[in-house]
Parts: sequence; C-alpha cells; structure tokens
Amino acid sequence: MNEWQDYRYSSTDGLKLAGRKYGWQHRDTLPVVCLSGLSRNSADFHELAMYISAKSETPRRVLCLDYRGRGNSEYDKDWGNYNVVTEANDVVQGMIAAGLEHAAFIGTSRGGLILMALSAMKPSLMRAIVLNDIGPEIDGPGLVRIKKSLEGGLAASNWFEAGQMLKATGKKQFPKWDDGEWERQAHFVFKEEKGKFIRNYDPKLLNTLAAIDLDVRLPSLWPQFTGLSKIPMMLIRGERTDLLADKTVSKMRDIHPAMELVRVEDQGHAPDLGSEGLPAKIDAFFTKYAH
Repeated sequence: MNEWQDYRYSSTDGLKLAGRKYGWQHRDTLPVVCLSGLSRNSADFHELAMYISAKSETPRRVLCLDYRGRGNSEYDKDWGNYNVVTEANDVVQGMIAAGLEHAAFIGTSRGGLILMALSAMKPSLMRAIVLNDIGPEIDGPGLVRIKKSLEGGLAASNWFEAGQMLKATGKKQFPKWDDGEWERQAHFVFKEEKGKFIRNYDPKLLNTLAAIDLDVRLPSLWPQFTGLSKIPMMLIRGERTDLLADKTVSKMRDIHPAMELVRVEDQGHAPDLGSEGLPAKIDAFFTKYAH
C-alpha cells in the first residue's frame, strides 16, 4: 500500500487545489486535518501523518492540504487571494470534497491563523486543535525573518545549496540542525523542475508581506481565539521562537486554562512536528480528546 494518496479538489472560485491523504481506510476514528505555514505545504506533515495513520494504536485518516499557490495547488492569478479568510474557505471545501464533517486539526503558523478564522466561520468542524508555534498575536521580528527567508533566493542548483539557503535565515532558530538536516528540510520547501531546484510556492506570495509596517501595531485575533476556548487544545512552542512571545502564551492560557503546553528545546519557529517525540505526544492528545 502506498504511504499516501494524491488528493485533488476545486475551490469555490474554480482553482484546482491539492493535498495528501493518509490512512484513508480508517473509518472508525475521527480524522485529522493538517494545515501548514505560510509558504509550506502538505509534505511538512509526512512523518507525523505516517505516525497517526499507521503507527498509532488508534490509527486515523489524515488530510494534509496545500493552500492555493503552494505545493501542488494551482497559483492564483490574483495574489490578493492569498489571505487567511480565502484559505479558510478553501479548507472547508477541501473537507467537504473529502467527505469529512468534523475533524481534529493541526495548524502550523499560518495554519493556526486559519483555524482561528474557522472559529468564526465553521466552529462545528473542530473537535480538537493543535497549534504549532502560533497565537492570536504575532511578534514582528518573526515576520521580518520569514520575509527575509522568502526573499532569500528562489532557485538553487542542487539540494545541498537549497538547504544552505534555508540555513542562512534559520540557523539561529535551529542551532542543532546539521547540513544534512537542512538539506532534508529543503525537500519540503523546494521542488526539482527542469534541472533547477525552485521554491514550491508562487513568488507573488511575497507581495502579502511587502505591505507590513512594523511601526504600526499588528492586528490580533484574540476574539477568534476566544471562540476556540471550549475546544480541547494543545499549544506547541519552540523555545527559540521569534513569533510567539511568552506573554502571548500566558494570555492564551488565561483564556483557555485547559490548554496543554508542549515546549520544544533548541527549536524555533516552527518546530518540526516529525521530531522530538512530537508525533507520539500529538497522537496521545488526540486519543484523549478527539472522539
């Protein structure tokens, strides 16, 4: 049996979108939907999805989605549609097309913001939530670093060079990763096309960060997060993160006292969910709450 199946569906505005399906034979447990970071895609969740769908004592279906303009999804001619609300609607359509009425969710960075948007749009979809290094308030330095990372060269001549591109902006966040690990990470971010190694997202995604003015207070999503306060939640925080401040975590716990907190040492934004025993911890959380 293949480890995963290619998944295709259409958005409400006719864009052809994609993702991955794991363990689709498991029909007796609540499925899991995985949502990646701003420029990332469904490949990010491979190790975690394999654990939940194949190694768990209660294996589940796992649906990992590529947002429009990322991974194997079609690019949008209007880059203005690369926004959280449009992407949240795409997630709803992806679930409908896959026949999923409810799910447990994992949201890394941008994916967590989409879950907060869904708290206002479709709260009934969510049975349990894992937020990976994201909260209702985003720290400016993290956004600056992400922007530099996206601007840091769109093409490489080989996988090693691609990994070094990621390392250039990410080494302070992940100081213990060696060159081999950075090259492994490059396989999640880049794709090989006609002998070149290019980033696996629409370059126009950069436009969505260009207008950010760090001299102006960034908007927050506290009302939307409060809408999730009755849903079982785990927050994973990289101890070296520059996007999720301690004070934000404290306020999140005030609003959601039952929220479980997992700290990942020597990793920043966003922790690799296939490492540090995180698959087992996430699986145990879903076993407890995702029914």
